[in-house]
Amino acid sequence: MTGNSKTLFGVSLVGSGSATPAQRITNDQLAARVDTNDEWVKTRTGIKERRIIGEGDSLSKLCVEAAKAAMEMAGWGIDTVDMIVVATSTPDDLFGIAPKIQSQLGARNAVAFDLTAACSGFLFALVTGAQYLQNGTFRRAIVIGADQLSSWMDWDDRSSCVLFGDGAGAVAIELTSNDQNALIGFKMKSDGSRGECLSVPQKKEFVNLVGSFKNQIGRFSNIQMNGQEVYKFAVREVPLLLKDVLGKHGITAESLDWLLLHQANQRILNAVADRFSIPESKVLSNLKNYGNTSAGTIPIMLDEAVRDGRIQPGDLIASSGFGAGLSWGVALFRWHGKT
Repeated sequence: MTGNSKTLFGVSLVGSGSATPAQRITNDQLAARVDTNDEWVKTRTGIKERRIIGEGDSLSKLCVEAAKAAMEMAGWGIDTVDMIVVATSTPDDLFGIAPKIQSQLGARNAVAFDLTAACSGFLFALVTGAQYLQNGTFRRAIVIGADQLSSWMDWDDRSSCVLFGDGAGAVAIELTSNDQNALIGFKMKSDGSRGECLSVPQKKEFVNLVGSFKNQIGRFSNIQMNGQEVYKFAVREVPLLLKDVLGKHGITAESLDWLLLHQANQRILNAVADRFSIPESKVLSNLKNYGNTSAGTIPIMLDEAVRDGRIQPGDLIASSGFGAGLSWGVALFRWHGKT
């Protein structure tokens, strides 16, 4: 799916926020449980520690905190929010958490819904939210990316337990004129034929219902992941899509201010940057502190870079989300918010 440049209105990114759990689990602490060590994890992933939701915390709570921070930066009143889109694959409630977040925020005028696209979720949700603004349906929206993959992890599997963490990030987007449109272009793709490379499948457990009829128990397995295949997928497909989107809009890699990729593995970030000769100084990364927070990685990293002054108003950012589904996408946008 490719973005249509002939929009009626534009969208502006004017606020960001993020929230992560208080619990920090370092590589050394994980080494007390599984056969691994700090040097092995850092060398292969770039991760030093991750945040894990514990007692007294919840994914919904983190989403609310991130959304409040984004609205405060944007200077919005809560009653002016028209829509809340929550990208998550691990909601507190299987039916979704967006309405719960809407209620806890007190956003009585906003419609709220969840979107599931795993590690591509935030980028897909940002594009989705932007469409409602660009066609004039709504004026203001909060887009949240958040996941709690720690709940679906086999913590005795050393190949996967070192990779993931929990967290939430949010952006505030609002309607603007078409000539001020911040979402320059995007493209999204899916390939379900490779979905088994990264999945959380249902457990096929059936029990007697009545007579000879049975029903399935509602349970899911832990994360199933073919790390090598996911890595090869990312380093092959993301550069191809990024080249396509840059070329369509006449933008060179040299003109980018920042490369903001899904924070899955530092080697993937480096490989994509090297493909376009983008210097390390332009590659945003916070993997060492949080690990892979799935739909949360891009907005958490964006918020950090905005708040520490790296990202300035007008900066041109190329972003890509990629992961389970398999799904992947690229978006080119400018940051218009405050610093």
